[in-house]
Amino acid sequence: MKNSTKPIDGATPIDDISGLKLPKDRVYTLKEIYFKEAENIANVTIKYLSSIPSKKEAPFSYEWMIDLHKEMFGDVWEWAGKLRQIELSIGIQAYRISTELKNLSDDVLFWDKNKTYDTYEISARLHHRAVQIHPFQNGNGRWSRMLADIYMRQNSLMPVQWQEELLSSENPNRDRYIQALKKADEGKYEELIEMHKITY
Repeated sequence: MKNSTKPIDGATPIDDISGLKLPKDRVYTLKEIYFKEAENIANVTIKYLSSIPSKKEAPFSYEWMIDLHKEMFGDVWEWAGKLRQIELSIGIQAYRISTELKNLSDDVLFWDKNKTYDTYEISARLHHRAVQIHPFQNGNGRWSRMLADIYMRQNSLMPVQWQEELLSSENPNRDRYIQALKKADEGKYEELIEMHKITY
């Protein structure tokens, strides 16, 4: 699975590098920071996607979902795994994050137990709601897609072939992805579900 060194156009920009954990003896380019993040995320990919993770390893609890973000970005950023306290141009109000993230965890566990939807739709709904909440200062898109991939893998499906580099502004598939998320905002999940069926 490849990880991007390019931000998705329209994603939260990294215009504040406070909290960067990399050595302070030099200035880093945005590309270098994304590369360091990708190295961190590669370890998470191996841990959760190289084989089927158990429900003990990936319980989809509120606490685990927060810890996953820390696993993905904790080698690079001090704020990894910490719920944001600031307002962003995307996502719900900061004061609602903990409640909505707990609701998402409860919903996923309910959907999974009761087979409310099939695996593809649960994965798509999980992904979409995680993006909507946008709980962290940055890295929300990659974290949301990782949640979806882990859920797919846990249910004996291969992870989605996101091809993160295709989500950069240079690629036409980026528009399809963003439009699928916007349609899901209106309760129309069909296109996002179809994207979750493009697996390895």
